[in-house]
Amino acid sequence: MGFLDKVKQQAEQAAAKAKDAAEDVQAKRELGQAYGELGQKTYDLVEAGTISNPELDPIVERIRSLKAKLDEGGGDGAAATPATDTPPASAVADAAEPAPSDQPPAMPT
Repeated sequence: MGFLDKVKQQAEQAAAKAKDAAEDVQAKRELGQAYGELGQKTYDLVEAGTISNPELDPIVERIRSLKAKLDEGGGDGAAATPATDTPPASAVADAAEPAPSDQPPAMPT
């Protein structure tokens, strides 16, 4: 039974690596979402005059320019939707994932 024990051990190691990788991807997704939320809040605070920093000025101007461009494009109603109504990045990423398959995952080589 030595061979089967080795196969079982390798399968367990592969499963542990896959779980770690999935946790890393989830953490990165959540980090990206948190950065997005921080950016949105920072922009809102700059627009309200609550905070001001010269390092933020070019980014704020870029956002204003992009918003103006969207407003000019109009017609389809998408530009009228405020940025706060957009779904979080994780919801968009989750929606792009394929549906689960009935087949088991492929074994790593």
